[in-house]
Amino acid sequence: MKPGWGKCRIILVCLFVFAASSAGFAAETAAQKATPAAEDTTRWYDCKDLAVEGKGWTDTKAFYDRLPAKAEGVVTPSVWGLSHDSAGMCVPFSTDAPSIQVRWTLINANLSMPHMPATGVSGVDLYSKDKSGRWQFVANGRPAAVTNTAKFTPPAGQPCLLYLPLYNGVKSVEIGVARQYTVSGPDAARKGRKPIVVYGTSITQGGCASRPGMAFPAIVGRQLDTPVINLGFSGSGRMEPAMAELLAELDPSVYVLDCLWNMTPDLVSTRIEPFVKTLRAARPDTPILLAEDCSVRNVCPTEKGRILRTIHEKLTAEGVKNLYFLPSEGMLGDDAEGTVDGCHPNDLGMLRQAEAFAKAVAAAAGSK
Repeated sequence: MKPGWGKCRIILVCLFVFAASSAGFAAETAAQKATPAAEDTTRWYDCKDLAVEGKGWTDTKAFYDRLPAKAEGVVTPSVWGLSHDSAGMCVPFSTDAPSIQVRWTLINANLSMPHMPATGVSGVDLYSKDKSGRWQFVANGRPAAVTNTAKFTPPAGQPCLLYLPLYNGVKSVEIGVARQYTVSGPDAARKGRKPIVVYGTSITQGGCASRPGMAFPAIVGRQLDTPVINLGFSGSGRMEPAMAELLAELDPSVYVLDCLWNMTPDLVSTRIEPFVKTLRAARPDTPILLAEDCSVRNVCPTEKGRILRTIHEKLTAEGVKNLYFLPSEGMLGDDAEGTVDGCHPNDLGMLRQAEAFAKAVAAAAGSK
């Protein structure tokens, strides 16, 4: 072998490998350009541009907040923190697409709680109205990270409701369809319906439903086919005067007040009457429904419930009109199977509560 031939051979091999690698890279790049990315074949609709139900105020610090920006520093820190959760919010829409994608980005990376699954805390839930006019569960979107994408196959052309997380907030929510299809918001009839406002505790917020659509205010909304504003604040529904002033700004079909679980007997005695009078002064004709605290052992009334009954009787005797009362008897059933922990309803308990609330709300709304 001639001197230097070994070195030349190594150089030639290296050049060949480099050329082959370059050709492979060029072929791969060409293939990528030739194959459209999934993003290029999907039209994404930002739900902010569609109608979002469950927002009582438009002047919020973040779009999916439940209280207005001015509430910061006015309501308690706990209420303000929980107001960033998207509980009760849903997106009504319809589409001609045979399948859709939903992409949502959460505020918090903690997806679940010890007594409540991630599907309820941080997931999304899709319902569709069938030909008979009944809302039917389609499927849920199960969160695995801060940003998630789920695929659904709702009946094409039928009204849909996309429920947002109960104990997490969202930065963005999008509905994606193939580019030849479209997504549209609710019809004029639904847009024109006054919402039900439900103010309460963790139970109102949705603890501990397995899915957002199984929170009792959401079930009530579907049963009555009416939008609902969920103002449940976990551990923090205490009827402060600041909350009365905020609720008085809303114009609902019915106010539902369900705060007893978070209140002491003394707070029930001192706060409920002025709260009701604040609402009545601002909304002279809007029905107000006072709800007792439910009990897994079917104790009715509780100590706080007895106080609430006295207040209801007093205000009614004083001439406060359109004031209604919902006793808790049977609200969770009589078999002690309605909760996850003796307090927070499971899905069975939520359904039982919803049936009681829906009847009471319908009666109050129909009395106007």
